Amino acid sequence: MVWLFVALGCLLGAVAYWQLAIAEGAYLGAPIVALLYDWTASRYDRIKRYQPEDEEWFLAQPLCKALASVERPLILDVATGTGRLAEALFRMPGFDGYIVGLDLSRGMLAPAQRKLAACAQRTLWIWADAMELPFESDVFDVVACLEALEFMPDPAQVVREMVRVLRPGGLFLATNRVGPERVLLPGKTYTEDQFRALLERAGLQGIQFAPWQVHYDQVWARKGGWTHRPERTWPAVHEFLRCPACGQAHLVPAASEGHGLRCRVCGRVVHREGNLVLLHRRSFWTRLWHGQGAPRAEGLTQRG
Repeated sequence: MVWLFVALGCLLGAVAYWQLAIAEGAYLGAPIVALLYDWTASRYDRIKRYQPEDEEWFLAQPLCKALASVERPLILDVATGTGRLAEALFRMPGFDGYIVGLDLSRGMLAPAQRKLAACAQRTLWIWADAMELPFESDVFDVVACLEALEFMPDPAQVVREMVRVLRPGGLFLATNRVGPERVLLPGKTYTEDQFRALLERAGLQGIQFAPWQVHYDQVWARKGGWTHRPERTWPAVHEFLRCPACGQAHLVPAASEGHGLRCRVCGRVVHREGNLVLLHRRSFWTRLWHGQGAPRAEGLTQRG
């Protein structure tokens, strides 16, 4: 009987390790994923041990080369975490882009906002869900998502949303999980052929896979079509954000709400903290972790 309990304990421990450490909560729902990243946000960079030289060589330089003919590119980094991609790009001499970083973990956005405070005029952090990106269609010159798709509730839906907000002719950059651990993420990962087919169905062309890490390949592509790109000054937030309540792109600065935004259609007010825009609602588990009680909508206020 004792051995039965020991075996059961080992089995439960293995399942917990798989769900929380390997799958990072992906099968438990987006709120759990966000909560796990909230827990580790303060030490995330130490855990990952990013090397500036590698980030420059494998991320920043290829991106800047691909954007050589694009003046002041508007870049969206989905699941931006602690601002890894933005940090690498801003180290590049001559980079003149504007970066929007989106993440479901508010805890991860805090160090990103802090580390890149000197670039606050050229960065915008969005606390929101990648499953329904809160942006107008055909907006960004680049849309990227690094080491995160397999932890989304529906990776294919996130890809479709990324392509939707990418302007025709724009650059798509993502990662595809490879290596032995990918078999431990059933339904969340793709073979190269499967991922290529997914991207083609989403409207991408010129798809190229490039080896990157033990666990990831980089995937580069372009959105089909072409559109005239006007001379761009860095955009105001309300120019490309959609209201999280009604989905309309009618946000205007809300003078009575400090730096907030108000929807002209439904009256919803979206709050800001500096260059951080709060579009998400905290889950029960996140509120519980932060010691909060009754449910409330973070960053959203209904105006009469």
